[in-house]
Order: sequence, then C-alpha cells, then structure tokens
Amino acid sequence: MNTLVYKQPISERQRGVGFSLLLGFLLSSLIATNVGAAEKIPRLKGKPDFSGIWQTTSAADYDLEPHSPRIDAPPGPGVVEGGEIPYLPQALAQRKKNFENRHTADPRLKGWTLGVPRGIYYPEPFQIFQRARDITILHQFGHSVRTIHTNNTRHPEDPNDWWLGDSRGKWDGDTLVVDVKHFNDETWLDRSGNYHSDALHVVERWKFLDANTLEYKATISDKKVFSRPWDIRVILHRHREKNFQLVEDYRYTLDYDQYYPYPAERAPAASQQATAPVKK
Repeated sequence: MNTLVYKQPISERQRGVGFSLLLGFLLSSLIATNVGAAEKIPRLKGKPDFSGIWQTTSAADYDLEPHSPRIDAPPGPGVVEGGEIPYLPQALAQRKKNFENRHTADPRLKGWTLGVPRGIYYPEPFQIFQRARDITILHQFGHSVRTIHTNNTRHPEDPNDWWLGDSRGKWDGDTLVVDVKHFNDETWLDRSGNYHSDALHVVERWKFLDANTLEYKATISDKKVFSRPWDIRVILHRHREKNFQLVEDYRYTLDYDQYYPYPAERAPAASQQATAPVKK
C-alpha cells in the first residue's frame, strides 16, 4: 500500500538559517583544526622546534621551472612562483650554455657543496639541530654543515665569500626568517643549469604546516644575473621511519678507495721507516 507523504516547502528563511548553521559548523571545525595543529607543533622555549630529519618529494632539483620529461629528468610543475626565472639577457645565454653542458658542468657531479637554497630541495635528507642561539643543518650529501645564527647577531662587515653564505635568522611569530648572503659563485641552483653569481642574496621563510610538515619559501635576488627578485616554495616532510638516520654519502670519493688505507707493501720507504718498531 502506497502512502502519500506531504512535504511542506522549505522557505527562503529556513534555507538561509540552515546555510548559516552549516557555514558556522564548517568554520568552527576549521578553526579548531588550525588551533589543534598550532598546539601540537614541537616547541623549544616557546619557539617552533624544527629539529629532525627532513626531505622534499618535489622534482625541484631537476629544474626549478616547469619542465617536460627529459632523458635525464622526470617532468615537474616547477617551484618558481609565476613559473619563470627572470634572467637578464646576458645571464640567460650563460644559463643555456650550462644546460647544454649539464652532464659534466654541474658542480654536484664533483661532489661540491650544494649551497643555498639547493641543499634544501636536493633529493636527499638533511638533519636540523636546534638550540636557542643557533640552528645547525647537516646535509647527507657530502655532510655539508650550515649554521643559522638566531642570537640577534649581524652579518660580518668584511666577509669572505662562502659556499653556504652567512645565515642570520629571526622569528616573525612562528615563522623563521633567515637572511643569507656573502656567497661565492661556485654552486648551481639545480641540475638544469640555473645559476647565480657572488651577488646572490636569499631570504628564507620556514614554518610548520603541521607537526611533520614544513613549508619552505625563499626569495632569491642577484643583480648580476636576475632582473628582479623571485620566489620558490617547496614542502618538506619529516622522516619518521624507525631508526632512520643520515648515512655517509661520499660517493664521489669512491674512485680513491683503492688508495686508502695505503697498502703497507706499497708505502714509501720513509713511511715504512717511521712506522717500523724501534729496536732496543
């Protein structure tokens, strides 16, 4: 037997009240989620504590700009805001030359320090050690060590040019803002030949998205190479595998393993004399 059910039409007022209640519920849930995330991030003396082992899953190191698949690189959407690096005309010619010679000219192929910001989005893990006065970053690649000073000290006035630059950080709420300058010109920005000069200046912004995810942004400027500052953004993930740790990555010294330790039978006579037992 069919029963006829009469449904009263919903008025515009009822519809508006229902929508308001739903919107309020969604906003409350979102606020609660954000507050919960903020409360759960690790802290050290009130500041976010970035200590841990981190790594990106992006293809940024193959090419910072959007790129199609190549025989030496997977496709990637790029990490440059706006999609294109604003090269000066003469610098763009050098970038093209770098790309053509990338299989031999990339400094990483020589095992050289990756530099800033490349070491952050290179596809190997790095570890952060944090204390109130500074933050130390240890890279698995070549075990490069970088210090970010957070004790309100300034850049040196008469500096050298460093592979990793000189890093001075300060807190803007829960965001760590790091000013990095005084670089040499020996590093590249990726495997495709994007590069910089010794006038490179990087401003980094580190912040938690949740307890196990960091957002890393960097504004890059170089008056000798780029027409204006430009920005990149990558996401970093915390390694949580049991017993995960950095391992020695000195692959670029493997060709010399046959010489170390030096075989006793091939040691120079002077060396053999120096290590021979003394007769009494």
